[in-house]
Amino acid sequence: MKLTVLSGGVGGARFTRGLLALLAQRLPDGAGGTTAQVTVIANTGDDLWLHGVRVCPDLDTLMYTLGGAVEESQGWGRRDESRRVSDDLAHYGLGWEWFTLGDLDLATHLARTELLRQGLTLSAATVHLAQRWHLPVRLLPMSDDAVETHVETADGQLVHFEEWWVRWRASLPARRFVQVGLNGASPAPGVLEAIAEADVLVVPPSNAVVSVGTILAIPGVREVVAATGAPVVGVSPIIAGAPVRGMLDTCLATIGVAAEAAAVARHYGRRAQGGVLDAWLLDTADADAVPGLAGEGWLVAAAPTLMTDVPAAAGVAEAVLRLVDRLP
Repeated sequence: MKLTVLSGGVGGARFTRGLLALLAQRLPDGAGGTTAQVTVIANTGDDLWLHGVRVCPDLDTLMYTLGGAVEESQGWGRRDESRRVSDDLAHYGLGWEWFTLGDLDLATHLARTELLRQGLTLSAATVHLAQRWHLPVRLLPMSDDAVETHVETADGQLVHFEEWWVRWRASLPARRFVQVGLNGASPAPGVLEAIAEADVLVVPPSNAVVSVGTILAIPGVREVVAATGAPVVGVSPIIAGAPVRGMLDTCLATIGVAAEAAAVARHYGRRAQGGVLDAWLLDTADADAVPGLAGEGWLVAAAPTLMTDVPAAAGVAEAVLRLVDRLP
């Protein structure tokens, strides 16, 4: 069984961890893992250069979460982290107070940058870094080409997404999101095949605009998702009118989409009508939206989707596979 996940950071990482726990029960390999093959295609639109090193927030969150080293309280970064380097940089008048790199996290960025400067692609560098964590998945960046998401503010300036998101907490009025470098980008090796050859394709509760949306915007990806023979199931990142994490509601408002589970489903669209999904899982708090979506032709279900721990995330994955079982 081959499963492919189109992932942003925290939401996608937690879902995938739950999926692996479920598959270890359903399809055990006898060593605590699963015989299923899981591929995670990660958004790299949040990537940036900082202090001369290449930072890939979503790739790192996936590595740390699936490798058992993430700081659970925040869902990103390394457990038992320290910030002596960032603190000392501040004494030199350098660095960004709003985006500090932990010492252990910095080692990852230094290693990635060294590999890139040796001539490795981001895909090859990711394989090298992932070996350290013994990941139970194949982790792929969406592209080896640099595609950085910027925000065009109300005054016409372009601000890197991470600055808008972390420093300004999405409070700067935004006109639109701009993926710099998108037109010349290509899917990383293995990305299109992982989608086309999957038995199940999942869009987890990641940011529908700047995470999954950026993956789908890479030339060729949306077309392969539309054509794959695999069922494509999405999980709502909105519960009871509020984002599970972050400021997704502001991102949605920027593109004219309401912060509602049903509205996000319609934003992705049904494959039967030119969209990318076959089925949609929303939270029980939004169960009143099920009849309306079903009336529009959606295969839709409601289940608890808040991933408070691994068993809860496994429950979300189980609800996704139940939807798959209901598809023709």
